[in-house]
Amino acid sequence: MKHTHKLEGMTCNNCKASVEKYLNDLEHITNVSANLEKGEVEVTMDKPIATNVLQKALPEKYQLSEKNEESVFTSANTSTMPLAEDKTKLEQLKPLLLIIFYLTAASALLHYKDWSWNEFMLDFMGLFYIVFGFFKMLDLKGFPDSFRMYDPLAKRLPIYGWAYPFIETALGLMFLMRFEVGIALISTLVVLGITTIGVTQTLIDKKSIRCACLGTALKLPMTEATLIENTVMIAMALLMLIN
Repeated sequence: MKHTHKLEGMTCNNCKASVEKYLNDLEHITNVSANLEKGEVEVTMDKPIATNVLQKALPEKYQLSEKNEESVFTSANTSTMPLAEDKTKLEQLKPLLLIIFYLTAASALLHYKDWSWNEFMLDFMGLFYIVFGFFKMLDLKGFPDSFRMYDPLAKRLPIYGWAYPFIETALGLMFLMRFEVGIALISTLVVLGITTIGVTQTLIDKKSIRCACLGTALKLPMTEATLIENTVMIAMALLMLIN
């Protein structure tokens, strides 16, 4: 019996080898072949094994989901294997949308008595960086692997992925403290501009990968929402630089 699964989290040949090793250690697994380029793993077994059992054998950074099944046996047990339930995009993005809503509300409330668009945008950008940096800090070891799956610079310069949460935190403090705002705005254009190129390419290629914008703590899919949030930040930075 052969199953092909989608697998998120593989970023290099070491990941590929690890996935094959972990799954091969399971009982009733006769062969495992991971495909780094396609983000898939083909598992051959002599007895049906549920997807959640395969998932438990892998480290948390890898996310396994069913793709298709080719069976050379007829087994009554096959129908009892649980199928993954697909959530709608809105359900998957709920944590991200809630965070954006609270950031917007907090930034607006800080200036509702003496409204200023520039002050609102500076506080929004500062809080955005601090909060998003916080979530990345929760898993400093796992974040770089997820980030370099789509960020062009992180792919070529691994240390950039490790430094990125600290860069976001520093930019957040600069905006909130109104310290060297011009440098922070230019840095935003560069940092988010690079990431946006990678996000855009991922969406064009229709790759199914996890978004690392909130680190690895929240399992968010890469969707147009990621592109929109980056575009909004870039637009704010441009507006303030022009003004």
